Amino acid sequence: MIRYPAVAGLFYPGDEKSLKQAIEQCFKGSRGPGCIPEVKESKPSTVVSLIVPHAGLQYSGEVAAHSYAALAEDGTPHTAVVIGPNHTGIGARIAVSPHTAWKTPLGEVKVDTKLAEQVVSEAAYAEFDELAHEREHSIEVQLPFLQYLFKDQLKIVAITMMDQSLTAAKDLAQALERTLTPGEHVLIATSDLTHYEPHDVAVRKDSEVIDSILRLSAGEIVDAARKRGYTVCGYGAIATAALYSLKKGVKRGELLKYSTSGDVTGDLYAVVGYAAIAYKKAQL
Repeated sequence: MIRYPAVAGLFYPGDEKSLKQAIEQCFKGSRGPGCIPEVKESKPSTVVSLIVPHAGLQYSGEVAAHSYAALAEDGTPHTAVVIGPNHTGIGARIAVSPHTAWKTPLGEVKVDTKLAEQVVSEAAYAEFDELAHEREHSIEVQLPFLQYLFKDQLKIVAITMMDQSLTAAKDLAQALERTLTPGEHVLIATSDLTHYEPHDVAVRKDSEVIDSILRLSAGEIVDAARKRGYTVCGYGAIATAALYSLKKGVKRGELLKYSTSGDVTGDLYAVVGYAAIAYKKAQL
């Protein structure tokens, strides 16, 4: 069962040549890492999880490229577990993709079906659900980066969170802690930050949230959205990554890049914030 692209031609170019050029520009652009990274053959395996944005490539792609450059430096993982929010409101509260592959203009990415089954078995709230993934863009826009860098050497597990409570994040993080091994697996949590507020307001609010993310404070991350009204769309996914990374020995996150849509468009009246953050374990 293949999951076909829902936002090709909208969030990213719909043909192979243009998409490759767009990904390359994300790496080489002024807000990107500055060059196209080479995937290391050796595996330092320090990256436990990553935070990446999921807007259209023209807005957040250069920020996301910083996280993927860090992953390339870490070698090729066997599987990327990608967690995103459920923007559509359709499907299970924690929905694991039941597909065998996801398709983009760059080809097909195989799903690690065995690992997906293990996650569903370990998590109380997770279940296989196709509908939650049918129109959701947050995970799909990550795949071209993974395909460009790792070709067909990497598999995925795709998970959407409609329930982004701290309880749900703890349950999913515990399941992932039992089933994932850093180096062999990487966790990618995707979220944009403040939505449609003035640039200076977004920067202030995002700096607070980023501070909580860097300190792996899952409770503060969730409270910012649920109690303080901050418009971080994938706060549950970020909290899950923080909790999981804490269990895997990460002490503090690393901010790789922050920017807003206003830096691209010049419109500072109503912007969206984007951050690339890495959770790494210390090298011995």
